[in-house]
Amino acid sequence: MFALVDCNNFYASCERVFNPNLQGKPVAILSNNDGCVISRSDEAKALDLPMGAPIFKWEAFCKTNNIHVLSSNYSLYGDMSSRVMEILKQFTPDVEVYSIDESFLEFKGFENYDFHDYGIQIRKRVLKWTGIPTSVGIAPTKALSKVANKIARKFPVKTQGAYVIDSEEKRIKALKWTKINDVWGIGRKLSKRLKDKGCKTAYDFTQLPDAWVKSNFSVIESRLKRDLEGIPTLQLEESTNTKKMIATTRSFEYTYSDLDNIKERISTFATSCAEKLRKQGSSCHVIVVLLSSDRHKTDVEQHRVSRMISLPYPTNSSLIISNEAVKAVVSVFKEGIKYKRAGVIVSGLVPIDNYQLHLFEQENPKHKYLMRAIDGVNNKYGSSKIKLGSQDLKRTWKMRQERLTPKYTTNFNDIIKVKV
Repeated sequence: MFALVDCNNFYASCERVFNPNLQGKPVAILSNNDGCVISRSDEAKALDLPMGAPIFKWEAFCKTNNIHVLSSNYSLYGDMSSRVMEILKQFTPDVEVYSIDESFLEFKGFENYDFHDYGIQIRKRVLKWTGIPTSVGIAPTKALSKVANKIARKFPVKTQGAYVIDSEEKRIKALKWTKINDVWGIGRKLSKRLKDKGCKTAYDFTQLPDAWVKSNFSVIESRLKRDLEGIPTLQLEESTNTKKMIATTRSFEYTYSDLDNIKERISTFATSCAEKLRKQGSSCHVIVVLLSSDRHKTDVEQHRVSRMISLPYPTNSSLIISNEAVKAVVSVFKEGIKYKRAGVIVSGLVPIDNYQLHLFEQENPKHKYLMRAIDGVNNKYGSSKIKLGSQDLKRTWKMRQERLTPKYTTNFNDIIKVKV
C-alpha cells in the first residue's frame, strides 16, 4: 500500500502555527517581491481570491474582505517541511519527499494494519508535534493514493482526514468522482484531448483501450492508467541531494531599461549558479539566460526572450559561467524595453570527477584553485565578501518583503520569547 501525506494550505498553516490569531481567518501568501498570490487558506479561497492574483490589482479586495496578506517566509516553510518529513519517516522507512508539502509513503509488510487508523495516527502526530494539519490518502498505488488524498481533503469530517481505497468498489467509486483534469499527471492540454475523446472522469480514462493510449500518448500516461487500475506501476523515487538543473531567477525591485544594470544582475545570478554547482560537486554543459519585461503592464511593449549556450567542456567556474551569461544577455537585449525579470539556468550537469574530456578545449586549470579559494573566504567571513569585477561590490540582491513575518525557527533573533 502507498500513502500520500499532504500538508493542508502549507504556507498559511506555517504562519498560523506561530500566530494563532490567524486561525479561521482568510490568509494569502505572496510570491517573491510581494508579486502574486501563491498560497491561500480555505477561507481566502471561499472569498474567490484567485491563485496567481497580482496583489497590486487585488489590494483593495483583500482589505475589503479582511484577508491577511503576508510575504513568503521561505526559510520558515523549509524548516517546517523538514520537521514534517522527519516525522513521516517514523511510520515507514520508505518515504519519497515529493514536494515541500507532500510525501509518498510505501508500506511493506503492513498487511495486518488498520490503514485508516494508521492514517489518523500520522495526522495526529504531525499536528501535535508541528501544528501543521494534513490529509492522508492510502491506496494500493501511488496514483490512487493521490485520489484518496483528495477525498480525505474534500470530506474531512466524514473521513477524519484519512481515506483508504482498499476495495474494487471504493476504487471505481473514487475514480468516477474524480474529474479528468484533477488526475495527478494529467495537465490542461492532455485533459482537453481526453475530454474530446469522451473522458470526463478518471474512470473514463481507465476504460480506454491500452493500445489506443500507447499509440496516442507517451509511456507516462500508459503507466498512469495502469496505476489507476490498481496495478502498482509507479514506484517510489530514490531521494538524491544532487539536482539535475540549477536556476537563479529573480524579479527586479524596479524595471531596468539600461544594459549595464541588467549585465550586473545576470553576472550575479550566474555566479550564484556556479556557487551552487560547486557546493553539490557538479559542473554544467549548458547555460540558459532568461530576460523578460513586466507582463502585468499591458500598456507597454513586451519582450520575453531566452538564449541557450552550449559549452565545449563542463565547468563550474564563476568566471566562465558569468562571462558566457553576460554575452548571451547582450545578444538578446532590446533597447527601449523596461525589463522586470531575469534569470540564469545551468543544466547538463555532470560530476566534477567523472565527465567526458574534450580533445582540443579544456578549462583553465587555475580556475579550480581560484574558485576553491573564493569559496573558502566567503564561507568563513560571509557570502559575497569576494565578488567578480562584473558585479556591483556594494549591492546585494534583496527581495521586497514588506509583509514578512519573523523567521521563528531559523533565526536566533526571531525565536519566540515567553514571559512567565
